[in-house]
Amino acid sequence: MHNFSNKNPLVFTIKGLCRVCYTCVRECPVKAIKIIDGQADIITERCIACGNCVIVCSQGAKTYYSSINRTENFIRSKNKTMLCIAPSFVAEFAEIKDYKVFVGMLKSIGFDYVTEVSFGADLVAEKYKNIFENKNKKSIITSDCPAIVNYISHYHPNLVDFLAPIISPAMAMAKIVKQKYGDDIRIIFAGPCIAKKAESNSFDENLTFTEIRKMLENKNISQENIKNSIFDNPISGKGAFFPVNHGLLKSINKTEGFGEGEVITAEGKIKFKEAINEFEKGLLKNHNLELLCCDGCIEGPGMSKGAPKLVKRMNINNYVNNKMKNLSLDKWNKEKAEFSNIDLSRTFEKKDRRLQKPEKNEIKKILILMDKKQEKDMLNCGACGYINCEEHAIAVCEGLAEIEMCLPYTIEKLHKLVEELNKSNLKLSDTKQALKQSEKLASMGQLSAGIAHELNNPLGIITLYSSILKDELDKKNDIYEDIKIIDQQAQRCKKIVGGLLNFARKNKVNLKEINIIQFIKNTFKSFVKPDNIEIKLDVQIKNPKVKIDNEQMMQAITNIEKNAVEAMPNGGIINVKILDKKDNFIIEIADTGTGIAEENIEKIFTPFFTTKGATKGTGLGLPLVYGIVKMHKGKINVKSNNKKENKKTGTTFTISIPRNLN
Repeated sequence: MHNFSNKNPLVFTIKGLCRVCYTCVRECPVKAIKIIDGQADIITERCIACGNCVIVCSQGAKTYYSSINRTENFIRSKNKTMLCIAPSFVAEFAEIKDYKVFVGMLKSIGFDYVTEVSFGADLVAEKYKNIFENKNKKSIITSDCPAIVNYISHYHPNLVDFLAPIISPAMAMAKIVKQKYGDDIRIIFAGPCIAKKAESNSFDENLTFTEIRKMLENKNISQENIKNSIFDNPISGKGAFFPVNHGLLKSINKTEGFGEGEVITAEGKIKFKEAINEFEKGLLKNHNLELLCCDGCIEGPGMSKGAPKLVKRMNINNYVNNKMKNLSLDKWNKEKAEFSNIDLSRTFEKKDRRLQKPEKNEIKKILILMDKKQEKDMLNCGACGYINCEEHAIAVCEGLAEIEMCLPYTIEKLHKLVEELNKSNLKLSDTKQALKQSEKLASMGQLSAGIAHELNNPLGIITLYSSILKDELDKKNDIYEDIKIIDQQAQRCKKIVGGLLNFARKNKVNLKEINIIQFIKNTFKSFVKPDNIEIKLDVQIKNPKVKIDNEQMMQAITNIEKNAVEAMPNGGIINVKILDKKDNFIIEIADTGTGIAEENIEKIFTPFFTTKGATKGTGLGLPLVYGIVKMHKGKINVKSNNKKENKKTGTTFTISIPRNLN
């Protein structure tokens, strides 16, 4: 049997999966959960192993110790293994209509024997019947649910003496198996309960039904590939009713009642606590309690999720009724008599886990920190996982909770932070804008103006005279090629100056309504497309009517498409998409070219930066595109991959432009 402790807990949190939704705090009947560094951790010494947190955690952050590995080791050992299966298997494996098929599947896992725990329940039920019918005995609380036993011994230790001094059906079955099959046999329990894993040392290991399912899946065992089998002796009877509420009473042909000495049933994390509190206060004098921590064992944390509760209950009922119709009463009674000498008694230990309640002034201090200074501030919304604000404050005092778990407090705090952040952002934005404008005037404006005045005239003269000389010289002349180079380089300088002026000037956009689909198609005609390059257009826009500056945006889109062509010297595909996104329209241009190096991505919109050869680009194309998009109050993003090991190479430009430009 596994020894559970703080270092090796039964129920625990998988770090990183917890989203701190406080659902587990809300559902834990004993608040055995502490919020630490944004994670909801289980406090092992306070946990009653009910498994509620495992059931409700949608992220799978709460889980429990797995018994599969140790069980498989026992199966591989020299000792024979016995699997004792809880009667709720009918509710879990409802898809298997014939129990003989199910037994065959279990034996295919490697178990030598498979028997029903419900025979142990038959014997235990007789003990309870004697107590319920004895008017001279004091009231009792049933002790077959280990989570209930944990709850009483930890949080109501003064009621320990009222726990029925009877072992659980599973523990009874372990004694029966030892007597019938010998002390060397390895006994494995399988059921819907997590708490069973720590109930006692009666079993060598305890599996949940979900773990049984995993073992069947791991070995690829299905209904179609096994040999049918039957349960090994001893055979069971009405004890199979145990997993449903009132199950104990049904197994002894007794009904719930409120007369003296009658049995009151309660199940589920709220009802069982209410029943215990009323019992402790003396409000249920001369009454017995049949309690289940879950809504019946058929709703246990070790079962698969999804199946309706009433269907599970119906499956149990049908199974037991069919069992009783085919049951050999003589054999059943004979086997019950065979094991009548087994000691089914049990004692319980008080393990007080209650925390001392903080002083009122300490609680008040915490409430004030949460801005709960008056009665009207006590919203008691329960979002933190606690019943009311005071319980939350008490948990904070005890070190189990954090003030930030209070949703109204956190939202109010967030609103203040957002307000302050907006003010800071506004100031920062104004400063940034002023700085940008200043930098633009100081650098680009002055530089471009200087270049225009100082270079345009001499460049014009150089171009003019080089053209005259080129026309006058014979092409065979030795200096003809030199003059030709002078002319070409002068023309290149003029382009550089023109491009820089275009980027720096404060143009205004001339907005006109156009059909964006037709516009994009027209851009394809504005550059030379090699035969080895294919263009694909994907239109996903509902309203193609948009307002843009046709000439400037044509220049911007064409520039990107030309770059895409140059990035695919060996051919490829240009994928162009037109999309809708809220109040914007999106133009996405993706190529399958060589891509841009990661270290160059942030530099591509910088004037004069280029990855092309010395004579192939000025480095002003993309800065010009950037300027045009910004003048349209839009955004431009680029993603690129130039490493073949990271799947496909290529570059994608995404331009987002508002539909309504003022």
